[in-house]
Amino acid sequence: MDLSVAQGNPDDPRAGWPADSPMDRRLAIAVGVLLAIVALGVYLTTQLDRFYDHFVWQAAAFLEGHAAIRYPVSGSATSFGNAFFQDVLPIDSSDGVPRGLIPFPPLPALFLVPFVAAWGLSADDQTIFTILAAVDVAICWWMLGGLRIQPVVRLATALFFAFGTVFWYTAQLATTWYQAHIVAVGLALLAVGLAIRADPLAQADEPGLGEREGAGAPDLAAEADSSDAAGPQPARHRFAVDRRQFVVGLLFGLAATARLSTLIAAPFFLLVGSGGSWWRRGWSAGLGAAIPVGALLAYNVAVTGQVFHPAYDHLYQLEARAYVALDYHPEWSAEDPRYLAQNLGIMFLSTPEILPERRRDTLRTIDEPLCTAAGAQRGLFDTDCPLALPRDVGMSVLLTSPAYLLMIPVLRRYGRSRLVTGAALAVLLVVLLDLMHFSQGWVQFGYRFSNDAAPFALPLVALGLERMADGTRRWAMPVAMGLIVVSIAVNAWGVVWATHLGW
Repeated sequence: MDLSVAQGNPDDPRAGWPADSPMDRRLAIAVGVLLAIVALGVYLTTQLDRFYDHFVWQAAAFLEGHAAIRYPVSGSATSFGNAFFQDVLPIDSSDGVPRGLIPFPPLPALFLVPFVAAWGLSADDQTIFTILAAVDVAICWWMLGGLRIQPVVRLATALFFAFGTVFWYTAQLATTWYQAHIVAVGLALLAVGLAIRADPLAQADEPGLGEREGAGAPDLAAEADSSDAAGPQPARHRFAVDRRQFVVGLLFGLAATARLSTLIAAPFFLLVGSGGSWWRRGWSAGLGAAIPVGALLAYNVAVTGQVFHPAYDHLYQLEARAYVALDYHPEWSAEDPRYLAQNLGIMFLSTPEILPERRRDTLRTIDEPLCTAAGAQRGLFDTDCPLALPRDVGMSVLLTSPAYLLMIPVLRRYGRSRLVTGAALAVLLVVLLDLMHFSQGWVQFGYRFSNDAAPFALPLVALGLERMADGTRRWAMPVAMGLIVVSIAVNAWGVVWATHLGW
């Protein structure tokens, strides 16, 4: 690929897009496949067997013609059980079988239906979703190919996503909550990638130029004025649907039916995508997203009689009263601005326990002394006398994935590049919504809710890294690559410790 094209030429709106030659396309496909294979090997090697398989039970219920799972079911050496599930709302059964509702959106369960139909409750959902997580890495590589970045920047950003973020922990664990992340991240990456590729002008950042002049400045009012300059538009034109942006919205809406917090990132698709104006982009994407989101709301009403699933509030009240040490407040709502302060502390300030004197585990009520043997020497992965331990309530995203700091150099283009503006808004809104949630993903390594913002943060990371790779500052690229290496090392440390601690 011609690196001058990859770096971007303001006069060429397609600069930085994948090269058109068949050889370059084949090479890009080969690299994507290789990345997925490497990621799958690493994820499976570090996988820990767990039995939080709510979506397997949900898929089994769907196959029986029910929305409620069989619950509680006692397990044995020869059969699967779910009596230990806490996040199930028992309900009256219509078929004489004890049943309960789980609160999680059902898209991951729908994905599992053919596997459960084939293998029943023994379907290996962990491995299935770990494979899907490796596919997400290939999708990330593809999405980054729509940006005006050098190949080395594209590869470094994909590796950062695969191994330098909590997506590694998510992929190797792949239990109920992480399955939802895996599905949502993959679909959101597809939506973002399609929107970027359909809108090369979104990356332009020359100030003061309107979209019709080829710059893509995100001045919505100016954009609206330009579209109405010829007078009022017929309704059939104003409400015309752009097919590509409709598909983008459909994928985005599907992502939201796996992780609801993804939905608040919608302003990204108002600013980025095909359609030619902010109104048509938003209208087309909105119609596409309305199909799966509307189906989810209709499902909730049909199953529970309520728009918002009551089983989630049941879970909230249960956890708030059971885990006092986590400082939940049952008198507050599950999404409450009063949770912002304590959750900000977890997301940005929480550190590992350095030279810990005791091992504590809130979930299993473990509290025991460490380094009790005479002459004990601390080790990096010594469970009896460790140098440091990750915190099960979560750790700062700046410590676990410091390469996210690479977003900072490109944020100066906020208000000039529609891509930067839309991605920054999406990240901010998703993070704010997650921070208002009563729980921050415990038990976990790092901060798993950062997965929700990752599809919108990664383009910013890549563009920031591209700025540091421009060659004008010799120190910049080594520092940037160092942040990625540190991110990968910290997540490797966390995954190993999570395995040792049984998380």
